[in-house]
Amino acid sequence: MFSRYAIPSPNPDVDGRAMSAGFSDQLIAVLPRLRRFARGLTGSAVEADDLVQAACERALSRAEQFQEGTRFDSWMFRIVQTIWIDQLRARNVRKEDGEVDGEKLGSDEAMRRVEARIALAEVRRAVSRLPIEQRTALLLVTVEGMSYKEAAEIVKVPVGTIMSRLARARVALQAQLDAGGGLRRSTDDAEAS
Repeated sequence: MFSRYAIPSPNPDVDGRAMSAGFSDQLIAVLPRLRRFARGLTGSAVEADDLVQAACERALSRAEQFQEGTRFDSWMFRIVQTIWIDQLRARNVRKEDGEVDGEKLGSDEAMRRVEARIALAEVRRAVSRLPIEQRTALLLVTVEGMSYKEAAEIVKVPVGTIMSRLARARVALQAQLDAGGGLRRSTDDAEAS
């Protein structure tokens, strides 16, 4: 499994120079944000770690493609998104079912912690049902705190497209949560499991 802080030692790039320490430092600094983004895309901590590891491997093997003076985090988010889309396409070809394991709730926790976990699981399920374009816009802007412009650069679409995807994602998310009956439905689902 990929460790958050383990970065392989720098390998010489195509020119024979060692990868810059700045590149490694930037990669380490962006890892928590990449993991959060990947978790939102995949809905699973294990799949998210695998996705981030694949993105880091790709970034390290193609470090010479990074253009100094551009945003490193945007480059990495784009790599994560590209790999995720490739994985989704591969699943569709293989007709795989990407089921997400349910979270186990501890019976000895205080009631408010259990309710918070149930509510979070409900939101995660609702987010996972959004179309990938809407989910990506929602995660980049609301979870990662990026501006519309930054998100548009990562996804390579106009700013207006990000804004409309985000608006549609918020409406769809609210509709799903309202249709689910809120916390009560999640509690019923947990009891049925």
